[in-house]
Amino acid sequence: MGQPENRSRRGAVESELPPGQRLQRGWPVTHYGPVPKFRPERWEFRVFGATADGDKRCWTHEEFSALPFSTVVADLHCVTKFSMLGAEWGGVPARTIAELAPPAADVTHVMVWAEYGFSANMRLADFVSERSIFATHKDGELLTAEHGFPLRLVVPQLYAWKGPKWVRGVEYMTADRRGFWEERGYHNVGDPWREQRYSYQEEPGDGPEL
Repeated sequence: MGQPENRSRRGAVESELPPGQRLQRGWPVTHYGPVPKFRPERWEFRVFGATADGDKRCWTHEEFSALPFSTVVADLHCVTKFSMLGAEWGGVPARTIAELAPPAADVTHVMVWAEYGFSANMRLADFVSERSIFATHKDGELLTAEHGFPLRLVVPQLYAWKGPKWVRGVEYMTADRRGFWEERGYHNVGDPWREQRYSYQEEPGDGPEL
């Protein structure tokens, strides 16, 4: 009796995976470059660019940590073809940041900036999605440095490279601009359900020319 049930459960899990992905047990460490050293007294989170009032908004680490804490259960799909399903991410919803530091009316995209000048662009609608979150915790545990402590962005509806580790700020943009990996051959949109992995797959309107 147990064997058919197990096969059924595996089939249900596999049906939740985007095309070309495989279910991952555990959480591999993947990133470009070294792990930055966290210095709380120097850490600052900035929102800048085309803000509604034209001003920049900044939070110290203590101030950011005091923002309302939320959790969201969401998957993580890496472009290297592994997927983690049903993780609980805890932190500050991206839409909370957009409410505290609103974008101008003509903003269409954001650039998320991280340590060492790393960047990832996305549509404003993806950024303010109800499941996009600046995560400090996973499954109730504080993130490790290798996984992005003190702050990483999780955007479940896009490939994981769109959610950088070690985030330091957000730039509001009135026109799209490619980020670090998008300039190096990755798809400008990065929708895993459409398997948008590489720039050669782009169609007109998917992003600015390389």
